[in-house]
Amino acid sequence: MLLLFHERGHYGLKCIWGKNMRFNFQDFLLTALSFLLLPSVTLAQRDQQLRVLVIDGHPGHADVIQHDGRAYVDLQSLAEITNGSLTFKENRIILSIRGTDIGPAAAVPADPIHSPANDAGLSQDFMRAGIEEFATMREWASTMAYAVQNGYQITEEWAANYRERAANSLSMASAAASTGADRQALQLLTNEFEAVREWSDKLVEAKKSMDTAKYALSPSALRDEALSQKIISCGRFLAKMLGSSSFQDDPSCH
Repeated sequence: MLLLFHERGHYGLKCIWGKNMRFNFQDFLLTALSFLLLPSVTLAQRDQQLRVLVIDGHPGHADVIQHDGRAYVDLQSLAEITNGSLTFKENRIILSIRGTDIGPAAAVPADPIHSPANDAGLSQDFMRAGIEEFATMREWASTMAYAVQNGYQITEEWAANYRERAANSLSMASAAASTGADRQALQLLTNEFEAVREWSDKLVEAKKSMDTAKYALSPSALRDEALSQKIISCGRFLAKMLGSSSFQDDPSCH
């Protein structure tokens, strides 16, 4: 019979069987079980004491029997507690325990922003990337509006440069999203990006058809259009949300 013992701060394996006894796993389990359950055995008649083994960092426990100053525990129970495994090779029993399962895990400083308990909060990385995306879209929209209202020439290639910059910033924000709140906020940023892109394409087409003169006649003509109002309202909301560290929603960004 093979048992794990503890003596003077050290662990070891002790094999208890006759010279001619052939090892059988079922016999081993039955012997171990009877060893734990039958108090009338010879070992129990001496200085036996029943204790419980608890391994820090692992759920569960195993019964321990003390005898002659040594502590014995069932190997099968030990393997189950540590998520280990037993391998039987001829006259040897090998207990395998993964290195990461031995002892308690090293303490890791808590990150209040990335913690699952605070999944409603925006992570610092995402806020920085989101603000960068917001600023890029604002530059894109304001430059387009200024050019149209002042009669400057705008082309599809010229608008595409701003669109690509905003798309790259949006990709960076997507890569930085790590919490549930980040991903929800990313969707609002994406909606705003799509709205600005639609608005930009509309202005490029209007310029091609010479239909931008109306914007030069009235300073508020472009601003008062429904899509422009939607972009402005969502932009204001996004700026406020990204500075608050928490996700919020608003109809203007949908």
